[in-house]
Amino acid sequence: MRESNIKAFFALTSAGLWEREVNLAEYGVIDYSEVYKLASEQSITGLVAAGLEHVEDVKVPKEELLTFIGDALLLEHRNKSMNVFVAELIEKLRKAGIYTLLVKGQGIAQCYERPLWRACGDIDLFLSDENYTKAAVYLKPLAFTINEERPREKHLAMTIDGWEVELHGRLYGGFSKRVEKELDSVYDKAFCGGDVRSWINGDTQVFLLSAGIDVFYVFTHILQHFYKEGVGLRQICDWCRLLWTYRDTMDVLMLESRIKKAGLMTAWLAFGAYAVDYLGMPVEAMPLYSDDKRWKRKAKRINIFILSVGNMGHNRDASYFSKYPYLVRKVISMFRRIGDLIDHSKIFPIDSWRFFPYIIFNGLKSAVRGEG
Repeated sequence: MRESNIKAFFALTSAGLWEREVNLAEYGVIDYSEVYKLASEQSITGLVAAGLEHVEDVKVPKEELLTFIGDALLLEHRNKSMNVFVAELIEKLRKAGIYTLLVKGQGIAQCYERPLWRACGDIDLFLSDENYTKAAVYLKPLAFTINEERPREKHLAMTIDGWEVELHGRLYGGFSKRVEKELDSVYDKAFCGGDVRSWINGDTQVFLLSAGIDVFYVFTHILQHFYKEGVGLRQICDWCRLLWTYRDTMDVLMLESRIKKAGLMTAWLAFGAYAVDYLGMPVEAMPLYSDDKRWKRKAKRINIFILSVGNMGHNRDASYFSKYPYLVRKVISMFRRIGDLIDHSKIFPIDSWRFFPYIIFNGLKSAVRGEG
């Protein structure tokens, strides 16, 4: 893929993410089909469509523009339908005496200028121990499909009315004990300390994690995918918009303390440089930002990996899942994960080898239990 098309893609992504003007003439003749391919791989066609509306100096071919707008309209329809379902689901649970927080997804979407143009995915519900058990019992009869529960993670996924709903009794990273300890403290903050915010979805009040702990959780989720299967721009854009929206009220000292306790400061500084250099994140809204060249070098390597694997490993060959029996699939996944850890050690040498035994051990336990 031509470098000029990649640069145009990032310019449009940044324009859509921050709703600001963009000039494309410097990139010469742009192949918009390549830009669309990148946007699809990263699950951000809506953002790029928004960016195209802000182009000032060149005329985007009508046919290419309609492709992006068509995707954006489909996203609008899906998001509106999902929001209705979320409201109905939350109300049903409340009437049954079950209280939950919505994490990621539609809650973070509200931080965008155009929430309906963000690609939506699963509906993730975070619940206290008691409510997790009650929700599982209540929702199972309503589900069309139910995945096998993962007790260690307190995780249960099911399909209800065509929507993927996931119950979380804990926020799980799976790559570091220090991170797990901090994520477990989020449970106490949310359910014992009432550290939450809310979103009014139609007539329904939907509770979310407070901005400070949500930023930390979203960042650990970025790293979880980075180390396990491949992170995409959609997840990093979510992190950026969350930071931007609450930039004036964020408790930076508390956030810094949590990042340090989790042992994630190196990763934070590198991804912070990535957000600024590649996504146009305003420096003043990126806590703890450093313009040291070493973070920029790490950001460049992060970008190579992101473009290579796509959102959630979109670009990776997953055909082996249908070709081979369970244990062979797990072996292939393990060697792919080891390969990623070796590559990531060029970016985060200490962190990668610190996370290595924990990730591999958890993978082996998962294989023994027949999970995944």
